Amino acid sequence: MHDPYTLVIGDRAYSSWSLRGWLMFDAFGIPVTTLRAQLYTDELPKLLRDFAPAKTAPTMRTPDGVVVPETIAIAEELASRHPEAGLWPKDPRARAVARVLAAEMHAGFTALRSHCPMNLRVSYADCAPPPEVLADLQRLETIWSWAQQQTGSTQWLCGDYSAADAMFAPVAGRIAGYNLPVGPVSQAYLAAHLAHRPFRQWRAMGMVDGPDQAFYRRPFPTRAWPGPVPLAAKAVEGTTAENTACPYSGAPITDVLELNGRRFGFCNTFCRDKTVADPEAWPKFMKIYQS
Repeated sequence: MHDPYTLVIGDRAYSSWSLRGWLMFDAFGIPVTTLRAQLYTDELPKLLRDFAPAKTAPTMRTPDGVVVPETIAIAEELASRHPEAGLWPKDPRARAVARVLAAEMHAGFTALRSHCPMNLRVSYADCAPPPEVLADLQRLETIWSWAQQQTGSTQWLCGDYSAADAMFAPVAGRIAGYNLPVGPVSQAYLAAHLAHRPFRQWRAMGMVDGPDQAFYRRPFPTRAWPGPVPLAAKAVEGTTAENTACPYSGAPITDVLELNGRRFGFCNTFCRDKTVADPEAWPKFMKIYQS
């Protein structure tokens, strides 16, 4: 039996490319072992010493030991190795459109990236986007509308969720995080991302995944996150809980949350806190909560 894939990522709240790489696995049901390193520290270069010649996150290592450090290459390699997973649409026309969009996202939108670095921990009411950012947003709306017209899609870009949508997930995070102006069709596409289970899970982990990074802080007024409102869970002391094992690992309980007066246990603080951040993002937790 081969070893699983390994994926090196940065901080979940901030690393937009890491989000894309992780979605190539999680959104398509491909198992992976994830290794996280904090950005702007020596953690990432130290971790990547074992992944030469890579120097950025995300970086994938395949079960047979090949290092693949570029997100678009990760998508293509996974699609080749797992054609059943559906990273690219089966329909040739839709597949061509999806690849066009993924390539443009990989190479472009520098003004949007620079002015609005991804920060999933906050949503700003107004970031005063300059003309260059507004031009990037207009280009996004143009190609998103074109893709849906070409493929007849109404929720995602090219039919079912594909690698093209994974490439634009951080853009959805930026539009939500900086309250950027887009039209109704793009707002509907944004809402699909914010409600998407893998995106919600990534953001929930990002809310509790390491310290705030000062580089991403901006002096703008804030507002509530525009995605689905999480259930009001909170961390509590003790180990008394309704369940006897962690819903994710099956390991003994060490940390507990409270939701609507009920207590549920987890095998470590991270498992508990990612669930507190967005309980409904985690089907295994919701199964015991709703039982």
